[in-house]
Amino acid sequence: MRFTKLLACAVILVFFASLPAFSQTSTAKAPASSYDRTLLKPALLKDTAPDTYQVKFETTRGDFTVTVTRAWAPIGADRFYNLVKHHYYDGARFFRVLPNFVVQFGMSAYPPVTAAWDKATIKDDPVTQRNKRGTLTFAKTSMPNSRTTQIFINLKDNPSLDSQGFAAFAVVDSKGMNVVEMLYDQYGDNAGMDQDAIAKGGEEYLSKRWPKLDIIKSATIIGGTASSTSKP
Repeated sequence: MRFTKLLACAVILVFFASLPAFSQTSTAKAPASSYDRTLLKPALLKDTAPDTYQVKFETTRGDFTVTVTRAWAPIGADRFYNLVKHHYYDGARFFRVLPNFVVQFGMSAYPPVTAAWDKATIKDDPVTQRNKRGTLTFAKTSMPNSRTTQIFINLKDNPSLDSQGFAAFAVVDSKGMNVVEMLYDQYGDNAGMDQDAIAKGGEEYLSKRWPKLDIIKSATIIGGTASSTSKP
């Protein structure tokens, strides 16, 4: 299972230290046992996203809205659009929350879905925007063109990530960042290092091993769908 190579930079390691965290426990139930079966065929999900669109995240911590600007990183914006359109992120947990650094999510609640997307990589986008607080970018390995479904939200300005090829494609609204910064973070990087088991066990495993992690109840496109087109 892929894991972001943010650890590769020594400067970034300092962000992994434990910091005071909120202690609220997630109260959401496990997701329903069904999902959009189209998600099992990533090659079919290739719509071109609108120039701009918004995605509303409803979570166990509260709601926040993300605005995507396709010109910032077109390939990433298209991938995110298709994933959200088919409800890939519904029921998923924010499995890696590092205070004053990043929040990471993007492993499906359903193991078959996670497995289907493991090799469904997309090409890298040029970095046109800084990794400022509130921006979203796809996680990747040290290898080129390795992005799939995992995303992180910058909890602070992280300029060191710009030179590593992390292309921001969206930003959380300022009010929504209050919610993002309250996501359960007391596990530190422990759950983030558990990705193989999460991939195999999905929500059933997470609810037992890392039960306090906050959940994405739904991620829904709330604007821009009318101008989308399908790639040939």
